[in-house]
Formats: sequence, C-alpha cells, structure tokens
Amino acid sequence: MHQHFNGLKTTLLFGAMWAVVLGVWAILGAKSGLLWIFVLIGLGTTFYGYWNSAKMAIRAMRAYPVSEQQQPAMYRIVRELSAKAGQPMPELYVSPTQAPNAFATGRNPRNAAVCCTEGILRLLDERELRGVLGHELMHVYNRDILTSSVAAAMAGLITSLAQFLMFFGAFGSSDDEDGGVNPIAAIALALLAPIGAAIIQMAISRTREYDADEDGSKLTGDPLALASALRKLEAGTAAAPLAPEPQLQTVSSMMIANPFNFAGASKLFSTHPPTEDRVARLTAMAGGSYRL
Repeated sequence: MHQHFNGLKTTLLFGAMWAVVLGVWAILGAKSGLLWIFVLIGLGTTFYGYWNSAKMAIRAMRAYPVSEQQQPAMYRIVRELSAKAGQPMPELYVSPTQAPNAFATGRNPRNAAVCCTEGILRLLDERELRGVLGHELMHVYNRDILTSSVAAAMAGLITSLAQFLMFFGAFGSSDDEDGGVNPIAAIALALLAPIGAAIIQMAISRTREYDADEDGSKLTGDPLALASALRKLEAGTAAAPLAPEPQLQTVSSMMIANPFNFAGASKLFSTHPPTEDRVARLTAMAGGSYRL
C-alpha cells in the first residue's frame, strides 16, 4: 500500500466524478436521450487519444528519437531501471527545447516512450536524471495514461451534460408534464458541474504524481535524487517556461514539473502538486519517517 494512500484517493476522486455525472443525468431525466450520441463521440475520441498517446505527445514536443551513442547516460539509466522492474525497454526521445522537463507516455509498457528535453539533460547530473527517469517509468507501469484518459473523458461528459442542462434551463419549463427541469437549478448546476469536474480531474493528476514520486524512488532506491531534481526543475521551469501552446496542454500534465509559468494560479486547478510537498515526502522517505 502506498504510504499516502494515493491509489485510494484516486478511486475516491473517480467516485466523486461519477456522482457528479449521475446527479446531472438524473436531473435531465428523460431529456437525456440525445446525450448518448455525445457520450459515444466522447468515448471514441478518448480511445483514439489513449491509443495514440505516445505519437501525439512526441509530435507535440517535436521530439526526435536518439540512439545509445547520442545519449549513453539516458540509455544506461532506462535500461537498468526497466530490467529492475522486469519491463521492456521503451523508446527514447529528446525534445529540442531549453525548458527543462521530461515525460513518459504510451498505452502500456510495450508501447511506451520516454522523452527528455535538451534543457533537462543540461540541468541535471546523472544521479538526478536517474531519479526523474524512475518517476517517469512508473507513470507507464502504473497505467497513468489510461487513468488520465478516463478522467478526461468523464470531465468531457460532465461538460456535455452541463451544456444540455444550460439549454433546458434556458428554454425548458419547470412545470411540464414530463418532469421539466427547474431553470434556476439547471443553470446553476450547468455552471458549477464543469468546474467541479475540472477540479477533480486535476486532483486525480496530482495523486498520480505523488504515486510516481513514491514508486519511482522505490525503483531507484534514491528518493533524495528526485528531491534534488525537483528543486532544480522548479527554478528551471520558472526561468524557461514552455509557451502555452494549445497542442502542449495535454502533454503538460504528463511532465514531471509544470512547464508553464502561471504565477498565482490556484492549486485546485494545477496538474502537479506543490514542489515543496513533493520534496518533503521524498525527504521523509529517505529519513525513514515515511509511515503507512
């Protein structure tokens, strides 16, 4: 069991998201028949994105494949950690950007890719890079791409339901025979439901980051290396953030550090936990005070 019950937290957050879905659906009642079209479209696009997650993320970052001769340290670390975990060796890529970051993607360990930016390869020493790559590999081994895809699909469904609620709230009646929707309640829920879904989706992402920190540190046996890397990455991403381009929004949630410079942004809408919290947990793991 993970020390901070991250798996349980993820399950409870999914339960909260399902409660929102079922609650909005119940209010719509008989009027929700047409929503099945949007549900099927949403499921189709989500499956396509999940199945092609590696290609889409690599393309968005303009990354190129690297050989062992080009990146010997990266190959050596990933080969060692993959063998230790009993998993196949993923494909390795480097993105030609100075923003220091890394991510792993792919629908399963046999179709995985690990990508480092040129910036992170310059910023970190080999020990810190090993901590980062252990973290990223655990995202693949923990099936976090599937988890994030399901969360995104449910958030999209909630948004579709909310749009229907807005329509019936504006044009429906609260006293028709087939059980009309109260317009005030419909509009209020239509506005609040997508916000709630987004908050839950971001919370799921944060629990997966904590999980990858813990499991990656167990894989490398060196939580302080990841803690040191996170400190450097916080300063590095602040000094050289990625441009918030639309195609990078999805990839950003996969990265080990938030690549955008959103000063003052609410933690509720952040895909990544605060660096100080992550470092504190990792330091506690190294000191032996990390308790179940």
